[in-house]
Amino acid sequence: MENNFEINNQENENLNFESRLNLQPLQDNVQKVKAEIAKVIVGQNKMIDQLLVAVLSNGHVLLEGVPGVAKTISAKLLAKTLSLDFSRIQFTPDLMPSDIIGTSVFDLSKSTFEFKKGPIFSNFVLIDEINRAPAKTQAALFEVMEERQITADGTTYVLDRPFLVIATQNPIEQEGTYRLPEAQLDRFLFKINIDYPNLEEEIHILQKENDLQSRDKMSAIATIISQSHIIEFQELVKQILIEQNLIEYIAKIVLNTRENAFLYLGASPRASIAILNAAKGFAALRGRDFVTPDDIKDAAIPVLQHRVVVTPEREMEGITSTEIIKQIVDSVEIPR
Repeated sequence: MENNFEINNQENENLNFESRLNLQPLQDNVQKVKAEIAKVIVGQNKMIDQLLVAVLSNGHVLLEGVPGVAKTISAKLLAKTLSLDFSRIQFTPDLMPSDIIGTSVFDLSKSTFEFKKGPIFSNFVLIDEINRAPAKTQAALFEVMEERQITADGTTYVLDRPFLVIATQNPIEQEGTYRLPEAQLDRFLFKINIDYPNLEEEIHILQKENDLQSRDKMSAIATIISQSHIIEFQELVKQILIEQNLIEYIAKIVLNTRENAFLYLGASPRASIAILNAAKGFAALRGRDFVTPDDIKDAAIPVLQHRVVVTPEREMEGITSTEIIKQIVDSVEIPR
């Protein structure tokens, strides 16, 4: 018995439970970013986590909510904590593609055309009210959001890493708005729905606003993560381990969206890849170097809800894509 006990102790000593990736610097920086944003934003912890996962996964985000729920200020605060070039574009019905990507201007001194870069040439781009611009302008974002490059006058310009787009839209107002093309929606890693705060959060918001008074909210926010560290963290997240049975779990969830009777349009393979990348981001945020089923579940709804189309009959019944995705995720057997 004593010998067996010694053998078991030796085996336990030989086991290495340490993470194979050093995620501590990432976690430390993420906590500091959260603390800075919390100086202004009350609650919305889930949204902040999803925004940070999008940054770690190098993905774009669509923020949807009624006016006044801190969509724009949240994006600006996040940008302030990251040491990145920032630009903001206000979408309007008269906005032209050249207003976004840039245009060629004739230089009299050189007798040649020179390309003047537009505001999309940045690391962190906030697009306010993205659904206010017509299809022609929306199409200008297709190449840059997917390939991180812009082609103008036959010349291709590769954007600096990282390149992130956070867009906001109001789901209620219909006048002067345009429905986003499905091809463009598919380029957003997440669609995040922002709800009203509860009573306790509303009181906290009022108290914080009263305490801040006329002080500039942005000036109190410190820059935490440098551009080089963001790229380093993004590369680290790619190395997060995911087992084969969890890859199959993701595939089954996405396949179910294509076979669901309540959905007119299912998710594409791009959605599968998005869930994979986002699940790794959630794992890293939680200090793990491996993906769990919970990471996949947390990624599934924000990744899928804007990529599927509910059938007209179910839409008339008031059934949303979010509810259907949740049912699908709950119905797929979790790997053991």
